[in-house]
Amino acid sequence: MAPATSNRAAGAAILPGFADAPVDSQIVFRTLLDALAHPGRVYELDTRCGVPADLSPAMTAALLTLVDVDAPLWLPVGAVADAGRFLRFHCSSRIMQEPGLATFVAVPAGHDMPAFVQCRQGDPAYPDRSATLIIEVQSLENGAPLRLTGPGIQDEQVLRVQGLPGDFLEQWQTNNLRFPLGVDVILTQGRLVCGLPRTCRMSREN
Repeated sequence: MAPATSNRAAGAAILPGFADAPVDSQIVFRTLLDALAHPGRVYELDTRCGVPADLSPAMTAALLTLVDVDAPLWLPVGAVADAGRFLRFHCSSRIMQEPGLATFVAVPAGHDMPAFVQCRQGDPAYPDRSATLIIEVQSLENGAPLRLTGPGIQDEQVLRVQGLPGDFLEQWQTNNLRFPLGVDVILTQGRLVCGLPRTCRMSREN
């Protein structure tokens, strides 16, 4: 009887996922598609779900929508316990030990981002077999301005982001040159999201 009681207690400790999973996941998926189709534009996710330690509401909603048994996830070691258990329960997600083995690479606040080259780059025949990094930042409204151009942007888009790694711009410019290979990025902050597809060109605003 003791093991059963322990299992029930462990199950009760898992936070709830989406209130209406089919509807909420479709809303989040459409928002993420819009964000990637309009690089640098900031969107708000208004769906509600439990939020495990280390993750923000937007990152949690994105991961609940995107990861599953066929789309494995990498999390930093320090974020695996609560977030990993939550995502295994709700998504049957596989948590990989190396970022290069994952379809989605999540970088919660306070954790180091793997280098882009450590993540899946895709294959010339199948460039879509690459990774998407989901990175929590300090702000998507304040910070040093970045100038974005490319598909999905009429003239240019200015993104004011705070909390990216110091070498993010240099890594991104190399990533952009590797097209059609390379990674895509989704930035999150609180309930906000912003998409950076690999086609996006980025520079510091003068």
